[in-house]
Amino acid sequence: MAMLIFIFIVLALIASVYLFMHSPAFGRSATGERLQRIRASAHYRNGSFQNLSDTPPLTDGANYRRLLWEFFFVKHPRAAPERQLPAQKTDLRALGSDEDVLVWFGHSSYFLQADGKKILVDPVFSGHASPFSFTTKSFPGTDMYGVSDLPELDILFLSHDHWDHLDYKTLLQLKPKVKRIITGLGTAAHLERWGFDMAIVEERDWNEHIPLGDGFSAVTLPARHFSGRTFKRNQALWISLALRTPTMNIYLGGDSGYDTHFKEIGIKYGPFDLAILECGQYNRFWKYIHMMPEEVIQAGIDLRAGRILPVHWAKFRLGLHPWDEPIKRVIAEGLRRNIPVLHPMIGEKMNLKHPSSFVNWWEP
Repeated sequence: MAMLIFIFIVLALIASVYLFMHSPAFGRSATGERLQRIRASAHYRNGSFQNLSDTPPLTDGANYRRLLWEFFFVKHPRAAPERQLPAQKTDLRALGSDEDVLVWFGHSSYFLQADGKKILVDPVFSGHASPFSFTTKSFPGTDMYGVSDLPELDILFLSHDHWDHLDYKTLLQLKPKVKRIITGLGTAAHLERWGFDMAIVEERDWNEHIPLGDGFSAVTLPARHFSGRTFKRNQALWISLALRTPTMNIYLGGDSGYDTHFKEIGIKYGPFDLAILECGQYNRFWKYIHMMPEEVIQAGIDLRAGRILPVHWAKFRLGLHPWDEPIKRVIAEGLRRNIPVLHPMIGEKMNLKHPSSFVNWWEP
């Protein structure tokens, strides 16, 4: 009898996990014509998308057992803020049509109004960056904005399908506000399951030019990263974007480890007025898929960027470093190499063409 009860419990657990991982938030794998296009990509080999350079998920000497031990059993000082973070609230719906601004929402989510177009990047407003609402929660003070605070959007750019960039709850709420979506091959399968009108969704391979009208254009470009909302990786493509407006050239970096693609992009599509680059959640154990802070400055130099805005920090703990270490190291390297680093407070309105000086708002 005891054995039967044990077997029943095990089967019930397996069934629960299966049902949970097939819930809508996990999205869907590509099928049919979408899958055929993926398989035809020059960057899809051996059943998955590949980076331009060999990119092991972990560095030599690292393993997942050690990594899990570091995350769950080793105390890392100041991994999260000890106080509520300061933030500002900008009325995004009341912006003048002639204002060229950027508002950062923390981590990799931000809003751009450039030459009249309104653009949103990787929005995560649910308060967490994982399948479970009780894990990877946002830091206190960083959830000032929600979908209701946004105006209608001309373009939504989704760099890849990780939970800290592609947020199910946020996207469901955004449906009526979005006119056009640009993302990488494979990610549209998630959006289709979530009920988006596929007529507004463009999933692209690397190095595809996209006319946007009114003097705007974009090019989907490589990054050095990976994708996946379940245990199966790299079934959707991770991308960066070169955005050209009538008066500006902006690089939207997504997530990326350092590699030669930055220099190639800088030569072909630069110089850039602004490069928005990830600077947090790094570690020597996974240095190929996230840049170390000093590499962020080198990437900006490679891109021929006039200014760098570091993102991918200050909202979620996805690494082992002190929460404010990324910005401190990036600023120090920027000063050493004479590269301007922008660091607006979460929610602060930043002028894209003439950014003012910023306070070190992370300091006590």
